[in-house]
Amino acid sequence: MSIAEKTTSLSDPSLYINRELSWLGFNERVLAQARDERHPLLERARFVSISETNLDEFFMIRVSGLQQQVLNELPNPVPDGMTPEEQLGRVYEHTERFLAEQREILRDELLPALDEQGIRLVPYGKIGKKEKRELRAMFARDILPILTPLAIDPAHPFPHISNLSLNLLVVIGDGGRELMARIKVPTTIRRFLKVPPTEEPEAAPAPGTHEEIKLVRVEEVIAANLDELFPGKEILSSHVFQVTRNADLVIEEDEASDLLQAIEDELEGRWFGQSVRLMVADSMPRELREWLTENLEVDAGSVFAVPEPLGLGTSTSSRTSTAGPALPAAHAEGAAGDPGGPLHHLGDPGGDVLLYHPYDSFAPVVEFVRAAAADPDVLAVKQTLYRVGSNSPIIEALKGARDEQTQVAVLVELKARFDEEPNIVWARQLEARGVHVAYGIVGFKTHAKMCLVVRREGGEKPGLRRYVHMGTGNYNPGTARVYTDFSYFTDDPGMAEDGTDLFNYLTGYSEQEDFHELLVAPLTMRRRFVELIREEAEKAKGGEPARISFKMNNLTDPASSRSSTSPRRRGEDRDDHPRHLLPEAGAPGISENIRVVSLVGRFLEHARAFAFGPGRADLPRLGRPDAAQPRPQD
Repeated sequence: MSIAEKTTSLSDPSLYINRELSWLGFNERVLAQARDERHPLLERARFVSISETNLDEFFMIRVSGLQQQVLNELPNPVPDGMTPEEQLGRVYEHTERFLAEQREILRDELLPALDEQGIRLVPYGKIGKKEKRELRAMFARDILPILTPLAIDPAHPFPHISNLSLNLLVVIGDGGRELMARIKVPTTIRRFLKVPPTEEPEAAPAPGTHEEIKLVRVEEVIAANLDELFPGKEILSSHVFQVTRNADLVIEEDEASDLLQAIEDELEGRWFGQSVRLMVADSMPRELREWLTENLEVDAGSVFAVPEPLGLGTSTSSRTSTAGPALPAAHAEGAAGDPGGPLHHLGDPGGDVLLYHPYDSFAPVVEFVRAAAADPDVLAVKQTLYRVGSNSPIIEALKGARDEQTQVAVLVELKARFDEEPNIVWARQLEARGVHVAYGIVGFKTHAKMCLVVRREGGEKPGLRRYVHMGTGNYNPGTARVYTDFSYFTDDPGMAEDGTDLFNYLTGYSEQEDFHELLVAPLTMRRRFVELIREEAEKAKGGEPARISFKMNNLTDPASSRSSTSPRRRGEDRDDHPRHLLPEAGAPGISENIRVVSLVGRFLEHARAFAFGPGRADLPRLGRPDAAQPRPQD
């Protein structure tokens, strides 16, 4: 054993990268995709929106937590040794630089490139008189009736500003006095309005081209027509601003008699949480910024003045947008096109199906659920739902599956962050159709993605047969176009039995802890992973080839990290491919054999894969030891 091995301590702060700063580095790599000219132009613009949405959520959850630690005078140093105050200071500095770069990319690269393609975002001041008249008529007809100006004076206290809403602070002249008012930009109005053409085009666009599209921001149209809202008053100025609030839900699950109601009540507070960030247009005078900062009770360090437009994260719904590339469906379309979808193929030798979205179509997953819902021989459908998006075909199929012959049970995870509200809506709709709805296990999130179908079959071997779909992605056709995920169909008896046991555990009082082939957290996954890591370490210690490859979002579990770090001294290689947070690699005596690659590209890297061993054909079965027998069709 070397001197380094004896003296190096895993508690040494220099071995660690700060979690918050690592995340900010990840988001920089997301923004860098907006510069990548290999991506289609509209996708590059969308990466700007995604990076803004990411930053919004970071402030709502992570920064709000740091601010609470400072407020409550909790030192709470993290493994890298930074205090909450130090972390906040670094976060604020980074955010200033990030927002400046973001606007620079938009101004200098994306908007000129869009202009070349005939899509122009035009400042209101550069629109012609005829066009302004058309926009004013549109404003009076479609926008004015929705707006609600709120005065701010001794008789009208400072109004509540909801989380991430876009607002105008209006300064009004009244007989030598300056009055304040606030106008919220409604989310029911399109953020970018098409400027009405004042003349008919002379000819139709050439094939492969389109007529010029001129867009203007809705907040500019509102600002230009404020005299309609305040007739007889002098409009001195108006300025756009946006507030970010603490959105971290705190649910006392053990004390809640009704988890759904408890989360509904807590969601109300998300709009009224403590202000954690104030974004203002850089044209806003300093005295107005300070006045807003005081009234909103925002930490002075978290006030950011940036060039317009503000609210880039609200320009597109980056979490569930269906905007994405139309990729080839590969072999998956064959399975989807058959009457039973994947159900029809799973009985064939080697009939299991593995898909890799978005390169393979998501249609087989939807068809799997639809086929089960419509099949009179299907007796039960059981499914977990985490994030399903809007207008979900999966939900519609499950609602239609319930009848006198079919049992339908769905576990809806109410604590899927920022999807709590739509999940409550889906849960109530499913319950109204007679579906058995469960909400998981107290103290845990149900992150598993699985659908189990039980079917009565005839033929040579009549009886019940179970089909399973499981994957790393959500049952969401929208995100399946922009997230990379594995999707696996099987009728393997061991997998099917595990699926049955898992649903009994999730929806009932089962104390099942042993599974044939599945690793289930928090029951068996962590323990088995640590065992497999240590097995590779022992091989390396004995001079045998040893290797571990992980593809994942994060690695934050202390036991797994310690197990996978200590063998570095014994010659084992490990590759990590995380989506963002990066463990420290290359530390002498600790992690010199760890290689870390951060995967950020055109698609969100969401798939997880874990491989143990240097390319062996006989990779270990991950379930209990007695489950390693060959499958019947092997």
